[in-house]
Amino acid sequence: MVDLTTRIGSLRLKNPIMPASGTFSEDLADVFDLDLLGAHVTKTITREKRGGNATPRVCEVRGSMLNSIGIPSKGVEAFKAEVLPFYRRYDAPLVVSISAGSADDFARLCAEMTVPGVAAIEVNISCPNIEEDGKAFAMRPSTTETVMTRLRAATDLPLWAKLTPNTGETTEVARAAEAAGADALVVSNTLLAMAVDITTRRPKLGNLMGGLSGPAFKPVALRMAYQCAKSVDIPVIGCGGISTVEDIIEYLIVGCAAVQVGTATFIEPGIMVRMIDGLADYLAQSGLTGVGDLTGSIRDEDASDGMVFMEAAP
Repeated sequence: MVDLTTRIGSLRLKNPIMPASGTFSEDLADVFDLDLLGAHVTKTITREKRGGNATPRVCEVRGSMLNSIGIPSKGVEAFKAEVLPFYRRYDAPLVVSISAGSADDFARLCAEMTVPGVAAIEVNISCPNIEEDGKAFAMRPSTTETVMTRLRAATDLPLWAKLTPNTGETTEVARAAEAAGADALVVSNTLLAMAVDITTRRPKLGNLMGGLSGPAFKPVALRMAYQCAKSVDIPVIGCGGISTVEDIIEYLIVGCAAVQVGTATFIEPGIMVRMIDGLADYLAQSGLTGVGDLTGSIRDEDASDGMVFMEAAP
């Protein structure tokens, strides 16, 4: 019997598999027992109501998808009244994802969501910061530290900082989040991208650009997860392009304590349950006793310092 449990700070998860924010809803309770998951992660909420971005909001690209949903939200009061009661019937820890446009708004929302039934708060600091010309908080170490410091002061709940791939300072941002009080890192949100319809010559998304997710994005997110796991002492939760059990194993090997599954759920709503079973089978067949035997087991002792020089193909 293998041990699938893992720890994210003070939280004990029965297995390392959970949904990514925005790809999971209460409707999935009609598909499988939600208590089979390691944790539940809600769709991102904001304090006020939001209508989201212009349509079309989603399009397929080769091997992946783009989305520009825009975080539509019914607001915090509707969330407390309608969504929280649903999740209180389950034992799996509830992680609430929040978003705001300023450090002050982030702190207020964080305090308002520090309520019974919420086990942790995932802070989507990948969203635009209106005080920094729309640049995401997590694009810079300084703004990451500022917002995480405010959030840490606003709650005693565990804080999971969701990072962005749209930065050249991945490890610096990770360390800034840890120093300011993050209990875990979620690595990462989607990569800014676009697609064009060659017939109409129009962008395929109503908001011009959106976030790339799915298998094509996994090598980028995996690289980031590896870098972050090497740079911080808090747990890293891998997120990006996971569509197979082998993907999960890769994330664990590079140092992740858990993973989040997103786009794959749109294709196969019950895929996370199949992945849980598949991970248990892999561990048993490999003679491993538990998830901890995989986490951080990458054999990189003889690797270089990570400096990469790319040369164009002839």
